[in-house]
Amino acid sequence: MAKDRSQREDYTTPLRRLLVVVACLCLAALFLVWRIDSPRVERFRAQLIDAVVPNMDWAMVPVTGAINLFRDFQSYQRLAEQNRELRSELRQMRAWKEAALQLEQENARLLDLNNVRLDPKLTFITGVVMADSGSPFRQSVILNVGARDGIQDGWATMDGIGLVGRISGTGRNTARVVLLTDAASAVPVTIQPSGQTALVTGDNSTAPLLTFLENADLVRPGDRVITSGDGDVFPAGLLVGQATLDRSGRMRVRLSADYERLEFLRVLRHHGTQVIRDPGGLIVPAPGANTPRSRPSDLELGTDTPTDIPTDIPTDGAADPAASGADNG
Repeated sequence: MAKDRSQREDYTTPLRRLLVVVACLCLAALFLVWRIDSPRVERFRAQLIDAVVPNMDWAMVPVTGAINLFRDFQSYQRLAEQNRELRSELRQMRAWKEAALQLEQENARLLDLNNVRLDPKLTFITGVVMADSGSPFRQSVILNVGARDGIQDGWATMDGIGLVGRISGTGRNTARVVLLTDAASAVPVTIQPSGQTALVTGDNSTAPLLTFLENADLVRPGDRVITSGDGDVFPAGLLVGQATLDRSGRMRVRLSADYERLEFLRVLRHHGTQVIRDPGGLIVPAPGANTPRSRPSDLELGTDTPTDIPTDIPTDGAADPAASGADNG
C-alpha cells in the first residue's frame, strides 16, 4: 500500500507541473497572437472568434441571466425610491392645492365684497424674441411685433411670470425691448409687505439694484417687489421679483422672469390711468343740484330766534296752516 501510494505521488507531481507549463505556454501564445498587428494574424483571430464564440453561447447564458437579474434588481430599487418621492410630492401638492383653492375662494369673496372693478383696457399681445443686443453694455431684445400691431413706446413686457422690460422703439414689424437689467432702466416699485417705495435700477447685471429706499431697515431679503405705478410708467401690481442682499450688503432684486430663456414676451397694452384734472368737481356739487336752502342770518332779520332751530319748519301741528285747514275741513 505504501509502495502504490509513493508511485502515485511520483507520477502525479510531474504531470501537474507539465500541465501548468503547457497552460502558461498556451496563454503566452494567445497573448502574443492577440497583440501582433498583422493582416494575417488579424484574419486568424477573426476565424478563431467565429469558430469558438458561437459555440460558447450556452456557457454565457447563466452569466448573462445573472447580470440581467442584478440590473433588474437595481432598477426595482430605483423605481421604489422614485415611487416614495412621488408619493411625498403628491401629498405636498394636495396640501398646496387645498391652500390654493381656499385662497382663490377668499379672493373671490373679497372682490365681491369690495365690488372691485378690474381694468378692461389692460390686455396684451404676445411676440417672439427674434434677437438680442449681443452687447455687454446694452441689455435689449427685438420682438416680431411693431406699429402694425398697435405697439407703443413705454409699454411693459412680461414673460408670463415677471416683468422683463419696456418698449423703447417701434418699427412697422419689430419693436425693441429695454430689459430691466439695462443701465438705462429705472422702474418705480413697491416692496411688500413693508410698503416701501424704491427704484429698480439696472447695472448690466442679472440682479438690478434697489435704490432710493425710504427706509432700508424695513426691507428684508425675500420681500416681494412689484411695480408701484408711480409716474404712469407701468401698471401697478406687476411682479418684478424678490429683494436680496449681495456680498457688499447692497439691496438688489432677484428677478422672477427667466432671462436665460426669453422666447415669448407679452406686451401689455397700457394706455395710462384716468387723470383727474378738476379735483374740486369731486367735492363741490354741480350747478342745479338739490342743496339745502340757506336762510338769512338772524342778525340780518333783527330777531332773537335761536339760529339752531329753523324757522321754516313748524314745531307743532297747530302752527302749520295746511294742517289746521285740513282739521277744519
